[in-house]
Amino acid sequence: MVTFIVSLLLLVLGYIFYGAFVDKVFGSDSFRETPCYSCQDGVDYLPMDTWKVYLIQFLNIAGTGPIFGAILGILFGPAAYLWIVFGCIFGGAVHDYLSGMISLRKNGASLPEIVGDELGSVARLALRVMSLVLMILVGAVFATTPAGLLANMIGGESIFGQNFFWIIVIFAYYILATLLPVDKLIGRIYPLFGVALLIMAVGVGYGIFVADGSMPEITEAFANHHPTSSMPIFPGLCITIACGAVSGFHATQSPMMARCMKNEKYGRPVFYGSMITEGVVALIWSAAAIKFADAFDVTKFGMDNSVAPYEKLWAVMTNGGTGNPNPAILVNSVCSSWLGTVGSILAVLGVVAAPITSGDTALRSARLITADFMHYKQNRIYKRLLLSVPIFAICTTLFFVKFDVLWRYFAWFNQSLASFTLWAITVWLTKRSASEGTNKFACLVSMVPALWMTIVCSTYIFIAPEGFQLNHFVAYLLGGLITLGVLVWYIIWAKKLYSSRGLKN
Repeated sequence: MVTFIVSLLLLVLGYIFYGAFVDKVFGSDSFRETPCYSCQDGVDYLPMDTWKVYLIQFLNIAGTGPIFGAILGILFGPAAYLWIVFGCIFGGAVHDYLSGMISLRKNGASLPEIVGDELGSVARLALRVMSLVLMILVGAVFATTPAGLLANMIGGESIFGQNFFWIIVIFAYYILATLLPVDKLIGRIYPLFGVALLIMAVGVGYGIFVADGSMPEITEAFANHHPTSSMPIFPGLCITIACGAVSGFHATQSPMMARCMKNEKYGRPVFYGSMITEGVVALIWSAAAIKFADAFDVTKFGMDNSVAPYEKLWAVMTNGGTGNPNPAILVNSVCSSWLGTVGSILAVLGVVAAPITSGDTALRSARLITADFMHYKQNRIYKRLLLSVPIFAICTTLFFVKFDVLWRYFAWFNQSLASFTLWAITVWLTKRSASEGTNKFACLVSMVPALWMTIVCSTYIFIAPEGFQLNHFVAYLLGGLITLGVLVWYIIWAKKLYSSRGLKN
């Protein structure tokens, strides 16, 4: 419990102090006109109340990510707390804030255009492809998951108990959310879902203090406690817990709210604050999962109650019919047990509504990304349809791919995108420093997490079963060499940049 409380306090202090420091590094200007006024089109660019922008941004980046990822991540042990806290404060929140604010400065430009401006045309093309792939994967992943849950909850032979029926319903909603002006559907229902997700987190957080069971402390953090996975803590944990720590998906969502923000001074609560909020949600669910499992009677599964809580957690969230783990089972059990009827309703919102609200904005982002690189205005419905129909068609073909396959590739694409984004931010800060003569060490706020995410993603793909499946030592060596190579490239580039401006290196 001490570890959990200290971790919670660190997240809050991180927002207050480090968030203010990063805001100062960027230099937000409350007198600068924002895109919602300078580019207003009544569809994607329009001013919205800041509290709405915050809640929409929070729900856009959250969904079930900080819930499901945290539950799966705590299986590795209390190291999950370390990654959530320090990854969120120094990595994820920096990534979200600076990518969102740079988009704001570039009239709401989408992520591939930002990366292309800083890293070149090859990176721009790569990010266009990667972003579109990721957005379509998210749309597919977050349609099949809630569809299956709704079908299982209703059951029976009727059409309402069929998975395919709910996929059609969810996808019809996706179409509306992708095509309608942002304030007509997203702006009205997202704040409600965002509040519900926060209420659920508060209720579960209260349960952590009053429910039976114990939680492991930080002294157990440096061993891998996962009961089934051979993936080492590093980089496995950093890929498993993305939302709640560092997630490249977030930078694809931030431009939507950058186009609706009334003033740059709101960037810190909207972008940095949303990420810290997500970190709090992830922290709560990782702690709740392990505490609930520790007190759970697993003798009904033929197990001894003296086994480690990680083994209990794996058993509690395993689907008896398929034998596959499903964090939604644990979410439903925790909410109904700790919060009663209200908790059951919130659980439905959490595991059904939340992923849908990530899927729809992902497809909307795919439309905006495509429109940006085609320089195709979106002020008419037929223009939005022209770009959206191919995206919808590709997304529907993925509904028939197994969920676990989709999720693994989504996870790696997601974190690779974060690496590219952090390097683009680093280059942007360096260029600004060189042109304005400001502190050249300001780029360290993004360069350090960029290096970390580079070695995470490169090492993971060498180790993972969906990757090259190399020996761990070889994978770490190759990942380290790739990261070193990127760092050397950056240093050489930065030296040339400063020299060309007649400045000292």
